[in-house]
Amino acid sequence: MPDALNERLRAETERLIGRAVAPDERIAIAVSGGPDSMALLAAANAAWPGQVEAATVDHGLRADARAEAEMVARWCAKHGVPHRILTIEGGLSGNLQAAARAARYRLLDGWRGERGLAWLMTAHQADDQIETILLRLNRGAGVGGLASVRARRGALLRPLLGERRATLRAYCAAQGVPFIDDPSNVDERFDRARLRQALAGSDLVDPAGLARSVAALAEADRALAWMTDRIAADSLTVDSGTARLGTADLPPEILRRLLVRMIAAVNPEAEKPRGPSLDQALVQLLAGKMVALADCTVTGGAAWTVRRAPPRKLR
Repeated sequence: MPDALNERLRAETERLIGRAVAPDERIAIAVSGGPDSMALLAAANAAWPGQVEAATVDHGLRADARAEAEMVARWCAKHGVPHRILTIEGGLSGNLQAAARAARYRLLDGWRGERGLAWLMTAHQADDQIETILLRLNRGAGVGGLASVRARRGALLRPLLGERRATLRAYCAAQGVPFIDDPSNVDERFDRARLRQALAGSDLVDPAGLARSVAALAEADRALAWMTDRIAADSLTVDSGTARLGTADLPPEILRRLLVRMIAAVNPEAEKPRGPSLDQALVQLLAGKMVALADCTVTGGAAWTVRRAPPRKLR
């Protein structure tokens, strides 16, 4: 029954925030126009009528993007849901998908704050989570990376992580909710699209089991963050552009997190080091050597020091 999704959405949202949504709370829905986000929009509007607003981000990457955003706007106007089209200004650089994701969340969070909306919901579902975890495993992600596909992060809610892509598409069909398939979802230039095709029709991964694993990883990540905070309070100082760690006699994962924190304190504009570069630096620092990392000079040994690297001389 289509109404079952509305009830599951309500129940999962109450579980995530620890209570029922209050009558005076308004909910922001991020809607791309695809079947997942249109199902979320329609189900949320049915679960909390009069309390929902929607926004669509036009990344400016495809000629059809504006028309898709306007399709969402028409559905919202028909159903009395306030809607805004948000446009990314200035273009994107670097990793296109990562840059688009960062810009999208920045725009959505700004819109949510401007409108005074209590929660922001996105339509990430079980298949998205499976794909993300497998992609990150392939890239050697640690606890933090594998735990980052969380059902809640502050005001951001992902209440559909227990739903399958096919279920949401069937909901749209049953309810007469329009949607558009993003061609990038089958564009083999992107790792996710290739993985999605490889997993099509497979039931080897249990979404419920994966969700439990992600929740356990999230708990471990929070515990590591708590330990890092406690050690930083006792042993880490930042003064005059220099960060000092009083002891390096710590587990490697804690040292990774402290090193990233020290670099951010000394050079806030630097890209956060990660992966092999961070691991290789850790080996050198534990051996008492000096390394260059994220435009900083890091001295290892029994205690560590991070300083901003001097500017390169122009020839």
